[in-house]
Amino acid sequence: MKEAQGGGALPGSSLQRACRLLVVFCALHLSATLLYYLAGGGDLRPPRNPEPPPRSPRPANSSRATPGPPPPDCPDPSPLRVGALNVEFSQPVNLEEAERINPKVREGGRYAPEDCKALQKVAIIIPFRNRDEHLKYWLYYLHPILQRQQLDYGVYVINQGGEETFNRAKLLNIGFKEALKEYDYGCFVFSDVDLIPMDDRNIYKCYSQPRHLSVSMDKFGFRLPYNQYFGGVSALSKEQLVKINGFPNNYWGWGGEDDDIYNRLFFKGMRISRPDAVIGKCRMIRHSRDRNNEPNPQRFDRIAHTRETMNSDGLNTLSYKVVKTEKYPLYTKITVDVGSPKN
Repeated sequence: MKEAQGGGALPGSSLQRACRLLVVFCALHLSATLLYYLAGGGDLRPPRNPEPPPRSPRPANSSRATPGPPPPDCPDPSPLRVGALNVEFSQPVNLEEAERINPKVREGGRYAPEDCKALQKVAIIIPFRNRDEHLKYWLYYLHPILQRQQLDYGVYVINQGGEETFNRAKLLNIGFKEALKEYDYGCFVFSDVDLIPMDDRNIYKCYSQPRHLSVSMDKFGFRLPYNQYFGGVSALSKEQLVKINGFPNNYWGWGGEDDDIYNRLFFKGMRISRPDAVIGKCRMIRHSRDRNNEPNPQRFDRIAHTRETMNSDGLNTLSYKVVKTEKYPLYTKITVDVGSPKN
């Protein structure tokens, strides 16, 4: 009886000892693990999202691939020119129509060819006051011409504010200064607002010598009035303009400044280039003389002293104040205060 009880108790005692050993082993393992992390050997925080892998380079045929080669230079001369033009002033022109036919001109009167690189960057400078109807004709006719000539150009209307005597040459100097604040123009075409070329082969660009563009005007029977005439429309490079110190600032009223400019060019060793009389034809919009633009009684005396005054009267002594700058679809209008003539 006693042997039966002893034989049954032995396996149960062994199982209990095994369970106790397993519990002790697990406790020891857990304690060791806790000591490891507490000693800095591990991180109990949940794992963070892994860093995204670096992006592979965009394939060459991607829509945002690097741009291709620059466009070629525009041909010289432009193949888009058509030659002689029919210029008429019998029907009024509105700005909406002028804008409609020039959809590629950007705000402020800026344009550059899309499929080639223009050979010159040209600022067109128009001295202006109270000639809104004339300006409409100019914009209507000139923008298509300038685009066919494949120029990178901008149109700047320099408007003399106030009622002081008109000063055309000073407005031209101001236009030169203000245009350069916007773009790195290398050529400047100075155009009266009432003159329209009759042939688009008469390129509004600069040459190795100062260029007189309005060679044969209908006003003068399509003839040059005299060999030294440099009025109407002319083109000078930035270097040529700086060399002569720009234009005179002290010609108030009508007349004289063109001859002074011619003298400046002559005294600096330059000569005038011109297109032939056929290509250089242009029409003038008939009008009466503007108020406060009467003939300048001092013009002949000033012309006689150009050599003495040109280095002290020009870009280096130019003073003015910009009153307002307005960006229109076909031109930039800059209204300025040019001051008053000295007594």
